Amino acid sequence: MGNTFGHLFRITTFGESHGGGVGVVIDGCPPRLEISVEEIQAELNRRRPGQSKITTPRNEADTCEILSGMVDGKTTGTPIAILVRNKDQRSQDYDEMAVKYRPSHADATYDEKYGIRNWQGGGRSSARETIGRVAAGAIAKKILQQVGGVEIIGYVKRIKDLEGAVDAETVTLEQVESNIVRCPDQDAADRMIDLIEQMRKEGDSIGGVVECVARHVPKSLGMPVFDKLEADLAKGIMSLPATKGFEIGSGFAGTLLTGSEHNDAFYTDDRGTIRTVTNRSGGVQGGISNGENILIRVAFKPTATIRKEQRTVTNAGEEVTLAAKGRHDPCVLPRAVPMVEAMMALVLCDHLLRQQGQCGVL
Repeated sequence: MGNTFGHLFRITTFGESHGGGVGVVIDGCPPRLEISVEEIQAELNRRRPGQSKITTPRNEADTCEILSGMVDGKTTGTPIAILVRNKDQRSQDYDEMAVKYRPSHADATYDEKYGIRNWQGGGRSSARETIGRVAAGAIAKKILQQVGGVEIIGYVKRIKDLEGAVDAETVTLEQVESNIVRCPDQDAADRMIDLIEQMRKEGDSIGGVVECVARHVPKSLGMPVFDKLEADLAKGIMSLPATKGFEIGSGFAGTLLTGSEHNDAFYTDDRGTIRTVTNRSGGVQGGISNGENILIRVAFKPTATIRKEQRTVTNAGEEVTLAAKGRHDPCVLPRAVPMVEAMMALVLCDHLLRQQGQCGVL
């Protein structure tokens, strides 16, 4: 019922923000993959709350426990279950929101659909659900790196109207992690941090754009028609909380070009490999990867839960105001970077296994 993603590399996430814990079951992971708890934990540490002054102060270590699917540091080919226990819930912060709907949040739509909702922390609509995705993404990244040397790097490209100058061809993880906003352009990062701090003090929030590049992606990943690679990437990325837009390659800017300006001319490199001179296609043509870098951009809206007073209604339809309590990110972008990377990795890993399953037999 919407909790499972993928075909051959399939994940199911579970748990609520203020329940006992959250996690994921990964089915279809190849056996004998060497992966450590520390590798998974490193990705979760990039996503966890309380990591800097510009994120939510909720104090969660997000320590992962691997419950099944591994022995002696290697995957067994059976389902891998990973659990992260919740430790620092403050459900009383949400008492008022038990009856008052947060504007632009999932409160009203969950009530309308199910007739009941977990109002403590937002339940399944909370960004804590993404813990399972990031944990699974760490495993997918390891498979992609081991099989093809694939490297996936996400970074904050823009916050509100502040945009960083980043070269997707050369950007490194070390550059991304060099500051708390995860923008490799340090000058832009400093201004972004100041702006987020200002929003936090005012009880407001802001959004922006995360850009993500996958390098050394094998050719031929993706299926015709409904399971095009960019279609699955769009679905995976847009399933993340607070996402409102997806672009690949030239994206909407490509609409300003003519065909002759936009087309990626082919050439043969010195190794005899067919390449493209430009990459406005974003590494995908006809729904299938062409071996060039896959470049995507994701728009994240401002965080819905803010301390500023807003007009709303109760679940009985009474018009009221709400100034939300609790601990929330004034900007989701810095913590969204590993989430975007994880979804990119999950889609590519799934299509890698599908390619091998269909086209690697004969």
